[in-house]
Amino acid sequence: MTEISSGQVEWSSRLKEAFGPTVELEDEEGTTSVYDLTAEFVVGDQSYAVLLNVDDDSDEYDILKVITSAEGNLELVTIDDDEEWENIAELYDELTFPQDNDI
Repeated sequence: MTEISSGQVEWSSRLKEAFGPTVELEDEEGTTSVYDLTAEFVVGDQSYAVLLNVDDDSDEYDILKVITSAEGNLELVTIDDDEEWENIAELYDELTFPQDNDI
């Protein structure tokens, strides 16, 4: 993935409009977890969702890709490419905790 910056981000609300402020996800073992939909954004032609597990006391968030299935449904999938995940996580951190250049 090429270098990305906060200026390339467009905020989105497609998932919130479709599902509301929380989503339920099922893992490979069939366990269902509830997540708050913290943020959604688009970079280029790819959408991402930032989720926070409501049952987890930590502030650790998950970032997933938002895709549209062949049937036209919105789906969340993991980011399999380590470089892409790292770039998107750093971008979200930059958007959430901007650097203060005055220091």
